[in-house]
Amino acid sequence: MHARVKWVEGLTFLGESASGHQITMDGNAGDKAPSPMEMLLMSAGGCSAIDVVSILQKGRNDVRDCEVKLTSQRREEAPRLFTHINLHFIVTGKDLNDKIVERAVSLSAEKYCSVSLMLGKAATITHSFEVLSVE
Repeated sequence: MHARVKWVEGLTFLGESASGHQITMDGNAGDKAPSPMEMLLMSAGGCSAIDVVSILQKGRNDVRDCEVKLTSQRREEAPRLFTHINLHFIVTGKDLNDKIVERAVSLSAEKYCSVSLMLGKAATITHSFEVLSVE
């Protein structure tokens, strides 16, 4: 895998993935775009959500929605590393139960989500979830 980041102006940079997608990053506390740390946090949520939805779908569960609300804490001094990240999953579907969703979240956390597993080497990562039912 490779990527490229090019300076645009001020502290604004344009990242381009190997697949050709572009995203703007901002070093001014997210003034014009997400900061790199915000993107890292969103990447953990995206990676984990992909896993959870995929696991539930492979189990032939009727998943209608999945949202991950992420909260984090960072060191006050430089480098301002994450010290704690919580991923709270809100999974909506038909005939879903806590046991099924808990298994999917655990598999993502312990086995599949490379972003969270990598971040877990430097920060405490916790997971929580809630299940919403639809008819």
